[in-house]
Amino acid sequence: MDIALVHNYLSKQSYWAKGRNKEEVITSMENAICFAVFDGKRQIAFARLVTDYVVFAWLMDVFVIDEYKSKGVGRFLMDYIMNLPSIQEVNGMGLRTNDAHGFYSKYGFHKISEPETWMQKIR
Repeated sequence: MDIALVHNYLSKQSYWAKGRNKEEVITSMENAICFAVFDGKRQIAFARLVTDYVVFAWLMDVFVIDEYKSKGVGRFLMDYIMNLPSIQEVNGMGLRTNDAHGFYSKYGFHKISEPETWMQKIR
């Protein structure tokens, strides 16, 4: 993994992780299953998944660098993740997005049913 690329994208270009420091990026990667797509030796996409393999999985930090957007890289990455044998029996998978609902709906994601039952704690 190109940690410098991942950190730069998340902390400076993403809307969801602006300001995340390098140590936080590294810790988050160490405690997740990380995925990357490469063009030769150059990393062009990233995602990470946290799961207990039974009850829940959470997909985070999915990105494709700008010059590779709209070229099928995101679909390639999501196809790979969603077809992992180890997560096929997970009861539920979640993610958050401000702008890619249509993309993720193709993979079975939809708005949370019964949102009134969900709670969250934010630091």
